[in-house]
Amino acid sequence: MHDIVIRGGTIVDGTGSKSYTGDVAIDGDRITQVGGKAGPARREIKADGQIVTPGWVDIHTHYDGQATWDPVLAPSSWHGVTTILMGNCGVGFAPVRKADHDCLIDLMEGVEDIPGIALAEGLAWDWETFPDYLNALERLPRTIDVAAQVPHHPLRVYVMGDRAVRREIATATDIEAMSRLTEEALRAGAFGFTTSRTDQHKTTKGDLVPGRYSENQELFGIGAALGRTGSGAFGMLSDFEDEAAEFEWMTQLSKSTQRPLWFLLTDRSYDPQRYNRLMDGVRKARANGAAITAQVAGRPVGIILGLTTSLNPFAARPAFAALAKLSVAERLARLRDPAVRAEILGQEASEELLAILPPLQRPIATRWDRQYVLGDPPDYEPDDSKSIAGMAAKTNLTPAEFCYDYLTGGNGDRMLFYPVTNYVHGDHGVVQGGIADPATILGLGDGGAHCGQICDSSLPTYMLTHWVRDRHRGPRFPLEFVVKRLTSETADFFGFHDRGRLAPGKKADVNVVDLAGLRLHHPELRHDLPAGGKRLVQRADGYTATLVGGTPVFENGEETGSRPGKLVRSTSA
Repeated sequence: MHDIVIRGGTIVDGTGSKSYTGDVAIDGDRITQVGGKAGPARREIKADGQIVTPGWVDIHTHYDGQATWDPVLAPSSWHGVTTILMGNCGVGFAPVRKADHDCLIDLMEGVEDIPGIALAEGLAWDWETFPDYLNALERLPRTIDVAAQVPHHPLRVYVMGDRAVRREIATATDIEAMSRLTEEALRAGAFGFTTSRTDQHKTTKGDLVPGRYSENQELFGIGAALGRTGSGAFGMLSDFEDEAAEFEWMTQLSKSTQRPLWFLLTDRSYDPQRYNRLMDGVRKARANGAAITAQVAGRPVGIILGLTTSLNPFAARPAFAALAKLSVAERLARLRDPAVRAEILGQEASEELLAILPPLQRPIATRWDRQYVLGDPPDYEPDDSKSIAGMAAKTNLTPAEFCYDYLTGGNGDRMLFYPVTNYVHGDHGVVQGGIADPATILGLGDGGAHCGQICDSSLPTYMLTHWVRDRHRGPRFPLEFVVKRLTSETADFFGFHDRGRLAPGKKADVNVVDLAGLRLHHPELRHDLPAGGKRLVQRADGYTATLVGGTPVFENGEETGSRPGKLVRSTSA
């Protein structure tokens, strides 16, 4: 008698092999049979006409704070994710001294747009070292599994104090300490180390992050810990100001440590060949013996613009900014006043207000051809006719007037989609090429982050609805390929060896999905973080069941209340 049998579904096992119909049997927290006709079970889940897949392994999230108080980790868990990896982009909350709590909150709020008030209220800070932090994560009952990487910026502040914040050069003693602490974290169960070398990442005060200009000897010293333990991946985000120099040290580090190195890759609209140059660099490094991989997104990295979100096209106009502290209802009433409308539309964006935004976000104030009506269901591959410029051209309004009237219409909850990267004038080619390239890995969902700007944690659902089922403006991808991208490839890269496949003996993390009925909802803004902090969330229809370790945690989109999730420690622990 099996504990659970999932009957008669289309099995997509995560390996890329051709799907087939059969049963999946589960006993305890393990899969015991895949395919064929399984025997009787204490519980059966009917999956006729549905697909049965491994749970998604999401390798790029920022739940570092939320995971210490929230057992569910929605919206990622709503979309079939059963394992999340955090500690990305060099930001996190360990190791930390008490005096630096506010500093790390400011870093996370500035870099990842997670409300500081929510972090200040929600974080218990019952840890100091990274092993302490892992132990704190382990104590909380949770819905899905979590895992962590060592973030550079907290590590640097812990060792160097204010000198790190001032971005001073690390001494040999500093580097030795960071390397030792990284090794300690890896042996305690961390899955790697991450850093950030980009001007896009700043504190709420506009300062660059502590590790922005860390010298190569610092990175090599920290990276050596991965080599000593024989575990973990080295991850980073870079502006690639000197592409040859960046690839030179990355290649050397990967070869010297014999560990994989990954970096985030997105395009730049002003430099259309950058993406191809960087992928050429990856292939050259691989040919030279380095294990370098580009982490790419499955859809354009896009900011959600609206009256309730963190950004909108008029935010840099002084008359609009003056209304920022009003309630949504009060602000909407004022914006609908013809005199206020005329004042705002008569202004240009303030250079002072624009300077607050990261460089890639500043065109929001003027690029009406790159802002699209999001729609419901949301369209992440819109053509030019859905841009504000395109829609305004069919009226007697300017793009600014059309946009203003659209956003202030309805209930004031309408939203626009502004692709920051990977999408220029309806061209989805960079995303398509990145998904297909064997030298890439799929990530960049950013679950838990960019709470008032971006809602990309629904990426797994989008991969199935858009790239497998619905796309009409270009080629689609086979179901088996996309499922492999979301499961065994991400699991294998980081060393989650017991999951990512439907096979006997593997952990019973399983999704049962009604592919025909799968649907993404329009993003919505909620104030459900601690202290009323806001965040964008996005629901989905079509997930019949999600199981973690053989226990159903969602059925027909509703929580079961079960908490089988755990902290996952790397095998070096």
